[in-house]
Amino acid sequence: MKGLGTIANTVAVILGGIAGMMFGKKMTQNFQDSLMKANGVAVIFIGISGVLQYMMVVSEGKIETQGTMLLVFSLCIGAILGEFLDIEKRMEELGEFLKRKVNRKNDNLFVDGFVNTSLIICIGAMAIVGSMQDGLTGDASMLFVKAILDAVIVMINASIFGVGAVFSAVPIAIYQGGITALAAAFGNIVSDVLINELAYVGSALIFCVGINITFGKKIKVGNLLPALLIPIAYELIMGLI
Repeated sequence: MKGLGTIANTVAVILGGIAGMMFGKKMTQNFQDSLMKANGVAVIFIGISGVLQYMMVVSEGKIETQGTMLLVFSLCIGAILGEFLDIEKRMEELGEFLKRKVNRKNDNLFVDGFVNTSLIICIGAMAIVGSMQDGLTGDASMLFVKAILDAVIVMINASIFGVGAVFSAVPIAIYQGGITALAAAFGNIVSDVLINELAYVGSALIFCVGINITFGKKIKVGNLLPALLIPIAYELIMGLI
């Protein structure tokens, strides 16, 4: 059944978050800080590996790079669009809205937990490629694997940030469900090249999330999300030329 992968992923996020909240109550502040830094470093390397997987190629026994200009233009143009739309603020407002709805007005970590966790589990390569596979063929195996990984990530974040991390289940359901639905409807016109490019840019954004978790908020990752639209625009333009 198409869409089953997203359902499983959403449930795994919720269960992982609940487990993390139960575990987090037993941790000291120093333990939480150390765990957050460790989590951030892990996310950084997940992002780096995803970028290098696409960027570094071996040709005639030599290591070469590809797609560097696409990455530069995607991030720069995406940043301009994101700053104009102020997506980061919109995500924080959504977090504040959810916080009020669940009566967590005094929870200072709710919004950070919601935003950071949502970005980590939504914009990675597996979210894009897995959702496309689910929509195109009904094969949700990649999303099942991602569900396990996300459960662990959300469990760690929930132990640090609290219930805000659990509410990342909302955007994951909408985001992956939307990609799956679009792939089911229009997937026959989506090339493997575009899927790889989206995963490439998405991995760069994952790296930025890791920087924020490790060193404090340095990059407005939410305002970089339009970078994911640039590969789509690029492939459409190239298709017309």
